[in-house]
Amino acid sequence: MSKEQKKGGILGTIERVGNMLPHPFILFLYIIAALVLLSAVLSLMGVSAVNPTTGELVEVQNIISRDGLVWIVENMLTNFSTFAPLGLVLAMQMAIGLAEGAGLLDTFMRRAILGVPLWALSATVLFLGINGSIASEASIIVIPALAATAFQAMGKHPIAGLIAGYAATNAGFTANVLITATDALLYGVTEEAAHLVDTSVKLTPAINWYFMIVSTFLLTAVGVFVNDRIITPRLGEYRGAEKAAERAATDLEKKGLRNTGIFTLIYIVLLLICLIPKNGLLRGEDGSILESPFINGLVPILIIYFILAGVVYGKTVGTIKKSGDVPGMMADSLKSLTGYVVLVFVIAQFINMFSYTNLGTVIAVNASEALQNVGFTGIPLVLSVILLTIFVNFFMTSGTAKWYIFAPIFVPMFMLLGYSPEFAQVVYRIGDSIANPLTPIYPYLPIVIGMAQKYDKKTGIGTIISMTLPYSVAFLLVWIVQVIAWIVFDLPLGPGASVFM
Repeated sequence: MSKEQKKGGILGTIERVGNMLPHPFILFLYIIAALVLLSAVLSLMGVSAVNPTTGELVEVQNIISRDGLVWIVENMLTNFSTFAPLGLVLAMQMAIGLAEGAGLLDTFMRRAILGVPLWALSATVLFLGINGSIASEASIIVIPALAATAFQAMGKHPIAGLIAGYAATNAGFTANVLITATDALLYGVTEEAAHLVDTSVKLTPAINWYFMIVSTFLLTAVGVFVNDRIITPRLGEYRGAEKAAERAATDLEKKGLRNTGIFTLIYIVLLLICLIPKNGLLRGEDGSILESPFINGLVPILIIYFILAGVVYGKTVGTIKKSGDVPGMMADSLKSLTGYVVLVFVIAQFINMFSYTNLGTVIAVNASEALQNVGFTGIPLVLSVILLTIFVNFFMTSGTAKWYIFAPIFVPMFMLLGYSPEFAQVVYRIGDSIANPLTPIYPYLPIVIGMAQKYDKKTGIGTIISMTLPYSVAFLLVWIVQVIAWIVFDLPLGPGASVFM
């Protein structure tokens, strides 16, 4: 089968159409222009909504009004400098770039995957990616990059690994075998919304734990199928580099890995010393781990680790000969991000302008109220909430922000129909995860495009979306089946949490 044939079908059409779009920078300028026009029209029409959380009237704000233009002038630089993903991407890229420049990642991947079958490699990438939310959004940068390196070392197309890691960390973001910061953030909002119906409701961060543990393994399994049967064959053979796994590590490289491994153990022990005692340095004020410096500081902890591990390996094998090599490697790693930084400038303007207009809140409130008025129950209700959340995710990518709007509507609605607040939260989380890698305004889409262009310069928005779509669809179908099974058999969602009231 030729490469052209492999690129046929609906996915090939999506890729071709997507890649026909203008450069993302220009595309976002067009989107901003449309936003400006829409905000002016809807503002003049007096479109508004009542925020169910605060009870305040939210009106669409006109960007080209006097106040709007003043806001743009006063906030343009602030929008860019305070764009949260930018600092994360730059810092993680410097840390990973140092480890890569020193040769640590290449050697580690060759040693780790020697003799490993493709399905096991795919499963490892997907399982780690789905559970990557424990490290917050840092996993979105780390895991796709490492997965691409691992696939390349196996002689497989690195973009297949990159997409597997990207889809897992985003479409599967809400699933995890552990209780994460996402659980801690959402359950409090759910509890407050439940109090609108029953003030005696008491919830915990573990209310979805059992459901999400099972989800992790189901999504991993279906993700392996998508990667090995759909994405890898579609990409075809990668001819960009020789099969790195065929070259065994030298004695010096083995020594470098051994020294890095010793450092890693010491690093982990130091973290545990700061974490295990109830009054440990990385514990929260009340001894909590979920709300603690450890969880809040996972990204800096990872950055420090990659930098120090790269230095240990580089000094051992000789790739780092003097102290100046360290900042030099870190600076070199940022060269590939210059296009991303330029793109972030216009993305940051759009996201903040969209927030200023209040369109996201107005769309979310009106859409959820429309769904409530339809009067669906049972499976149709579940599917409708999932699809609505997916739709709104194209306008509001923040999961917590959406739940602040949806929870006061969805949770009481579910409770009055006999379903638990815990179940309402599960249904919302499914829809919130699925659309993440497909959303054009997602702040990490440009960075994954840049990663992919390292291996194929022709990669564009259409390429990424067409290859992540099968994962999102497969994950959605698995989750729907899982939800139905939980309803039919009334399985526990977590400790003391069930589907029905």
